[in-house]
Amino acid sequence: MRRVVVTGMGAVTPIGIGVDKFWEGIKENRVGIGPIQNFDTAEYKAKLSAEVLDFNVKDYIDAKAAKRMDRFSQFAVTASVEAMKDSGLQVTNEDSYRLGVCIGSGVGSLMGIEREYDKLLAKGPGRIHPLTAPLVLGNMAAASVAMYHGFQGKCIDVVTACATGTNSIGEAFRSIQHGELDAVLAGGVDSSVSRFGVATFDALTALTDSEDPLCASIPFDRRRNGFVTGEGAGILVLEELEHAKARGAHIYAEIGGYGATCDAHHVTTPLEDGSAAAKAMTMAMEDAGVKPEEVDYINAHGTSTKYNDLFETRAIKLAFGNSAYRVHINSTKSMIGHMFAGGGGAELITCIKSINEGYIHPTVGLVEDDPECDLDYTKGEGLSVPVHIAISNSLGFGGHNATVLVKEYF
Repeated sequence: MRRVVVTGMGAVTPIGIGVDKFWEGIKENRVGIGPIQNFDTAEYKAKLSAEVLDFNVKDYIDAKAAKRMDRFSQFAVTASVEAMKDSGLQVTNEDSYRLGVCIGSGVGSLMGIEREYDKLLAKGPGRIHPLTAPLVLGNMAAASVAMYHGFQGKCIDVVTACATGTNSIGEAFRSIQHGELDAVLAGGVDSSVSRFGVATFDALTALTDSEDPLCASIPFDRRRNGFVTGEGAGILVLEELEHAKARGAHIYAEIGGYGATCDAHHVTTPLEDGSAAAKAMTMAMEDAGVKPEEVDYINAHGTSTKYNDLFETRAIKLAFGNSAYRVHINSTKSMIGHMFAGGGGAELITCIKSINEGYIHPTVGLVEDDPECDLDYTKGEGLSVPVHIAISNSLGFGGHNATVLVKEYF
């Protein structure tokens, strides 16, 4: 199998646009959660979200191109531009059919659908924007990125709910491993802090009703009572090792393994024993030839819901055995909320930065221990420790489980 490395990264998050600002926010324990700005929440139980408040698309990408994208696609292209600049990859020097895109969106543009539906009701069908269909489709983030950069190889939109970003990275990894592509822009994006989006999760009682931003997304804390909707993108340049070396690229880390399973159990509730999620972690470790005791750090899915955090804890215990009690764990969602498909990309970037800088951030807001969640979730302060091998977990409605293992490059 061909080896796969990461040579570029880009991020749009509620705590910073760009990887440097995102990581700065991580190290400052910045919580990007606040009152929902996108609509009036008077009739909603959920009052908080993790929105990207300072995004002006004209600051990041060509204004003419941006007009043919909805917000989630703009996020994806913005993050991809940063990742491409970071990697130094030049399309003009490559066979464009060897360059691919694997960027998923869990829901596409709910905001766009709402906007145009309001026009339909108020003014009739003749006032709908003529590009509505392509603007709101979930695959348009991947397509927009491909068009923006001229990537003509495989271009796919993996959709596995909240596991989308991690599955996308894993499938890109496989495409390079097996020789289909030499480099892939991979990750996830979503922007669905909308009236309908929040209402659906509210009706499911999946969202927190906390009005305190610092006590809203608190994974593994016994007070947790739901997740916080978020938005953003995390995009990486994955590249075949010899291809990267031949052009003198800087290598951040190596993708070592990938595991994906399905609970085949329930539309929302994970398997209570965590067995399928555990299998995804085990598969990723076996794929990489890594033993549980060699893993230094787990970036957990960690949504701050009662069942997710409990069942993921059980999954880690199944996958890691006695090593479950020594591995460092945290949840980046404690700061950025639940970015849905965007979370997988941003959380893998967090793993890579942790490897590069030897720092594991705390699970911010974790104060009161849940006796059933009894592992090391990095409570209190962050840790300055060597990180050689890390895994990132993502779990999605429908029972989708995805794990990517990343390791220090030698």
